[in-house]
Amino acid sequence: MNDTPGNAPDDRDPAVHDPNGNASYGHKPFERSRSHFADRITADGREGRPVEAGRYRLVVSRACPWASRALVSRRLLGLESALSLAVADPLQDDRSWRFTLDEGGRDPVLGIRYLSEAYDAREHGYPGGVSVPAIVDIPTRTLVTNDYQQITLDLATEWTALHRPGAPDLYPEHLRAEIDEVMEGIYRDVNNGVYRAGFADGQGEYEAAYADVFRRLDLVSERLARQRYLVGDTVTEADIRLFTTLVRFDAVYHGHFKCNRNKISEDPVLWAYARDLYQTPGFGDTVDFRHIKQHYYRVHTGINPTGIVPLGPALSGWLTPHHREELGGRPFGDGTPPGPVAPGEEVPAEGRP
Repeated sequence: MNDTPGNAPDDRDPAVHDPNGNASYGHKPFERSRSHFADRITADGREGRPVEAGRYRLVVSRACPWASRALVSRRLLGLESALSLAVADPLQDDRSWRFTLDEGGRDPVLGIRYLSEAYDAREHGYPGGVSVPAIVDIPTRTLVTNDYQQITLDLATEWTALHRPGAPDLYPEHLRAEIDEVMEGIYRDVNNGVYRAGFADGQGEYEAAYADVFRRLDLVSERLARQRYLVGDTVTEADIRLFTTLVRFDAVYHGHFKCNRNKISEDPVLWAYARDLYQTPGFGDTVDFRHIKQHYYRVHTGINPTGIVPLGPALSGWLTPHHREELGGRPFGDGTPPGPVAPGEEVPAEGRP
């Protein structure tokens, strides 16, 4: 799997906001850019950025599937006190991700109104997209990395000294080759495939992406029919990466991105798997369905020019029994579930089932 910095393409939307591009989606070929800022934060500081409690701030949008990976990983690993969190407004203006959810319209720790300010502090006049997730150095208010592929891997393997007691091993060394192989297909055909379908500017391009999405989902469904998790008998990075697409599928990808052969809720295996993870502490308690729908339907004006946000689908099904425990497996292995959501980080009631 090409998860190393410089090889993995960054997401154009919603992770990367192009102020001139929202109306153009669906009217130009869909592209992906590469992570421009790929500094790694490591245990030994070998690349100049040492792991240090309280030094960095994770900036996310709860609307964004790529940022949501970091939200889930941070919760599962218990890094809340070590790596603080900034949540951007799901809607943007011409300067991209903004902190209008905070009092005074400024992030209370970084003191900035827009994430782009941290990008500009890193590279003045940076011409590229402003993406989440992003990790910002608090003392200098400077962007460290926007490499969403590597961020979660490093949280799992480089931040271990700051993990909570009982934290799961999300990227176990003896399973990494299999995890990488599974994630590569899921990234190409599912995580990225829904965007290729949604932003296609021609029928042939759309149909090819659509075919890839459902071919891979069928393969994943077959795999999950016989095992509770994608690799091994515990939650791993692979499950996190699939979950953040599945949890958005019926709400936005099925209709908005025209990935409408069937809903996830119409595939008994994938629906049970998605509910199993949603009900696992650290997964569903990071999901804000209101932010998700507001962003996709109101920001992608090239696809949804009216900006009308659909009222459905109903969310109550996410809390129904899934019976996946009958397949065995232990979500946290020899570890334990994360504790309660940190004060101030709870998803508001309107964003939950």
